[in-house]
Amino acid sequence: MNINNEIVSVKCVDFTFDGQGLCKSKNNRTIFVPGLLINEEAMVEILYRKKDYDIGKIKELTLKSNYRINPRCKCATSCGGCSFQNLDYQQELIYKKNVAIKTLNNIAGLNIIDTKIHGMADPYYYRNKIQVPFGKDKQRRLVYGFYKFKSHDIVPINECVIQDKVHVKILSTIKELMKIYQIEPYNEDKRIGTLRHCLIRVGKVSKEVMVTLVVTNNKFKNKNKFSKELTKRCEEITTLILNINDRKTNVILGEKEEILFGKGYIEDTLLNTRFRISSKSFYQVNHNQCEVLYSLAFQLANLKKDDVILDAYSGIGTIGLTSARFCKKVVGFEVVSDAIKDAKLNAKINDIRNAYYYNKDANDFEFKEKFDVVFVDPPRKGLDEKFINILLSQKPKKIIYISCDVGTLSRDLKILKCSYNIKDIQFVDMFPRTYHIETVCSLELI
Repeated sequence: MNINNEIVSVKCVDFTFDGQGLCKSKNNRTIFVPGLLINEEAMVEILYRKKDYDIGKIKELTLKSNYRINPRCKCATSCGGCSFQNLDYQQELIYKKNVAIKTLNNIAGLNIIDTKIHGMADPYYYRNKIQVPFGKDKQRRLVYGFYKFKSHDIVPINECVIQDKVHVKILSTIKELMKIYQIEPYNEDKRIGTLRHCLIRVGKVSKEVMVTLVVTNNKFKNKNKFSKELTKRCEEITTLILNINDRKTNVILGEKEEILFGKGYIEDTLLNTRFRISSKSFYQVNHNQCEVLYSLAFQLANLKKDDVILDAYSGIGTIGLTSARFCKKVVGFEVVSDAIKDAKLNAKINDIRNAYYYNKDANDFEFKEKFDVVFVDPPRKGLDEKFINILLSQKPKKIIYISCDVGTLSRDLKILKCSYNIKDIQFVDMFPRTYHIETVCSLELI
């Protein structure tokens, strides 16, 4: 229910899981307020009223936290991408660590008092991938940006301070050329228009840049002139891809693609290993922290030259191929066929002959040999119960569990700890200024 101009006095008592201020009004009603920090007080305008809570925005800060900083981004509390642009970074790390520890203790039944969190020296401009929708605002002006918090309204951006700076020129050029060549953005309500999203990926080491235009069809007006002019004006683009998505869906990428310019992929180097990255392949968005994450995982695994490794949910082979030099053999599987093609090519590019990759679902994988170490880096939903049972029946000596969701990790550890000792858990801040955190956990067979 929309509320007009109702202003209330609140105090922030905590953060929600996604970094909003959790507040209480004088009548003890719960109000979620983006951008309000713990122990701050404010006059808040109620934007929406739900059955059990309200959503508000800050009108005036009446008591300010000592840890509040000026956000670098003008859209810090509206676009929905960041949660902690206005919080001192060291306090952000402390908060994330404490929430993760509390979750692990409550759900998995652990008793962690403290552990390490690995932050960044400079928590800005770290993302090597950006994906933005195009649309029109209420005045029918062409815009691109990020979706407003919990909505499909686009908040226009000129620069995102957690993305690689290469996106600024490319996105503004695309917008300008859309006007020149009369290319309409997609309207998801009316299902009309051409350009849905733009994805930009950049190699941190190689500096190669891939631009993927997600369109409703590949025969749109002035396609060739548009692509030629874009690559002419933005010489940093090394490949341009057209991805066709004509479905009524929130899934960004479609199945069909057309290469308009360049080789159709980029390459990058991670822990002295070269990787080919296609538009649909998963690749960690923070290069520097990914090297920290994988180095930590290998350290906890304490790999031996005779070890046989399973690289579950392998993607393009980033974990398996960077660990191959430390072990006897790597076997990887991945459900995304394009990623497996990349993994096999990446093994060949790096002359790695002890790594073997298969296009398989985790639940259908058959253990045909004994694995000493299993690396699992599943999607946010965690491990399926079927695959957990496979691990428990096969009993590998060690499991290194890398997780982007401490909640599902905790759920899975509660089951695995019946057969495994949890030796170490550490956190890596892969996504500074957001509420996300990466966890590395080492388990050893009892």
